[in-house]
Amino acid sequence: GLYPVIANASPSVSEELEFFLRHRKDAMWVCRLTPTGEVRDPKILGELDEAHRSTLDLVVRLGTASAPSLAAQSQESLTPTAWNNRLSSLAARGLLIERRSGKTKTFAPVLEVV
Repeated sequence: GLYPVIANASPSVSEELEFFLRHRKDAMWVCRLTPTGEVRDPKILGELDEAHRSTLDLVVRLGTASAPSLAAQSQESLTPTAWNNRLSSLAARGLLIERRSGKTKTFAPVLEVV
């Protein structure tokens, strides 16, 4: 898998990238890196629809999630299949890391948000 992340972008580069991503209705991770290589201020730049944004926010809050676990604990009345579609879409965009654990796939954010 490829997980593109933009680090230490200047304000003008961030502005251009934001315009490009919004025009494509896409998003990606951006952050700052300290001189020692620590990730700071990770966030999503670009555009996600409300369903994908809420799903990403939920996975970020939980740290890791699977479609069955989200279906069981979420306030939204979605089936595991619907959750899996959302999670897989976010993974295909490089926003979540997908790992197989037996028959179940687990998903985690590319960058840890603290």
